[in-house]
Amino acid sequence: MAVARVARAAGRRSRQMFDIFVAEVPWTVSSKELKEYFSQFGSVQRCQLPFDRDTGFHRRYCWIKFSTPEDVQNVLKKDSHILEGSKLALKQQTRRRRSQRRNPRE
Repeated sequence: MAVARVARAAGRRSRQMFDIFVAEVPWTVSSKELKEYFSQFGSVQRCQLPFDRDTGFHRRYCWIKFSTPEDVQNVLKKDSHILEGSKLALKQQTRRRRSQRRNPRE
């Protein structure tokens, strides 16, 4: 039980380090394709596309980590992002200080 709790906490911490949250990802798009798409705006360090253990399909959202803040701004400058006919919903992740978080244990 303690190991699972530590793993969940590590997952929460790693997600906070991502720059952009992407929703409405088509079922047919892979993390490799997402990384290739977003690399046109700058250097993509990481793309995390979580999968559902029960269905085996991804959950239609992901997190993207870029090398520089300028790369993030390049992505956000473009009005819409469309992959395989579906418009992606992007949201810039805000980085909060520990003292500003709602749950002090995060």
